[in-house]
Amino acid sequence: MADPQFLTEPVGKLGIIALKGCEAMAERINYYLNKSRSERPNDHFEGYNKDSYLIDAQFIRFGSGEGKCVIKESVRGYDIFILIDPFNYGVTYKMYGEDQRYSPDDHYADLKRALSAVGGKAKRITVLMPMLYEGRQHKRTSRESLDCADMLRELCYGYGVDNVITFDAHDPRVQNATPEKGFESVQPAYQFIKALCATYDDLQIDNEHMMIVSPDEGGMGRCIYLATVLGLELGAFYKMRDYSRVVDGSNPILKHEFLGDSIGGKDVIVIDDMISSGSSMIEVAEKLKSIGAKRIFIYSSFGLFCNGYKKFDKAYEDGLFDKVLTTNLVYNAPELLEKPWYVNVNMSKYCAYIIDTLNHDESLSSLLDPKDRIYAKLKEYNEKKGK
Repeated sequence: MADPQFLTEPVGKLGIIALKGCEAMAERINYYLNKSRSERPNDHFEGYNKDSYLIDAQFIRFGSGEGKCVIKESVRGYDIFILIDPFNYGVTYKMYGEDQRYSPDDHYADLKRALSAVGGKAKRITVLMPMLYEGRQHKRTSRESLDCADMLRELCYGYGVDNVITFDAHDPRVQNATPEKGFESVQPAYQFIKALCATYDDLQIDNEHMMIVSPDEGGMGRCIYLATVLGLELGAFYKMRDYSRVVDGSNPILKHEFLGDSIGGKDVIVIDDMISSGSSMIEVAEKLKSIGAKRIFIYSSFGLFCNGYKKFDKAYEDGLFDKVLTTNLVYNAPELLEKPWYVNVNMSKYCAYIIDTLNHDESLSSLLDPKDRIYAKLKEYNEKKGK
C-alpha cells in the first residue's frame, strides 16, 4: 500500500493521546506517521514534520482508586486523536494497596478524563476506539440499558468529540445515536488477506478450492463482502439457541446447523467480529471438519479469549483448525503471541494512514473499501507462487 499524498493542508497540528495500554500501538503509529511525512515535508505548516506526534498525557491514580488525567503540554488548536482499548485487561492500578485490573469501565473513565483535560482547547477531537465500549449492548430488547448508544451520545454531545473511528462494529447502526457526528466502522479485510498470504504459500483462492463461512446469521455482512471480492462461495451456520435461559449474559447455543453447498476438500475461512470464550467457534470448526473441510482458518478482528487458550490448544492438537488470525487492535497477551496456532494481524500502519488522512480532512473512501488493494495483493501472491 503506497503512502498517501494529499492536496489539502492539515486541519490543525496533529496530536495523539494514548490511553493506558495503548502506548505501544501509539508508538508504532507515530513511527509510520513520521516515516510517511518525512517523504513529503511541509515547511510552511508549523509542526507538520516532527519526531513525535504523541502528546504527554499522564493518568494518575490515588490510593483510593480515584484518578485524573494531566496533559503536560498545550493542545490549543490541535487536531487531537485519542487511542483507547477498553478491553486491555493487562493494565493495572493500585487501590488500597492491592493490584486491580482495568475493566472496560476504567478505560472509559480515563477517556472522559482525557477529554476533560483537553478542556475544549483542541480544534477537533477524534476518538480511535477499535472495539466499541459496550458494543454488544447496541440495542434494547427489554427493560435494559442501551450502553453503546449512551456512550456515543455522552462523548459527542457531552465532551465535544467530533469523530469516532472503530473497526468491525458489532452493529454499525449504533451510529444512528449521533447522526450529526462522524462515525466510521472500518473493515480490516485487506490486512487479513495479507497476513494469510504471508503465512501460507500454497493457497488456492478460487471457488473450487476455498469457501467463506459465517458462524452465525448476524455476521453475514462482513462475510458477504470478502466472499464477493475473492469470488468465493458463502456458507453460514444457524445458531439454535435456548431462549428460556441466560448463561454468562446470553442465551446458550443448543446446536449449529450448516447452510450452504458442499465444502468437501475445500479450505474454509471462518470470519467473525470477535472471539470471546471461543466455544462457538470451535464447535463450528468441528462441524466443518465433520462435513469434509480441508484446512480451516479462523479470522476475527478481536481476539478476547476471555476463558483462556486451553480450548484452542486442544482443538489445534485435535486438528480441528489450522490457524487463528486476530488483529493487534485489542490487547494480545504475550502467551497468545507464542501459540503455534496464532497469527497476529498488524493494523498499526493502517491506523496511521487513517489518522494522516483525517488530519488533512480528506476522504477515507479509498481506505474503507480495500478491494483494489486485495486484488493487487492476490495478483502479487499468485505471481510469486507461480515462479
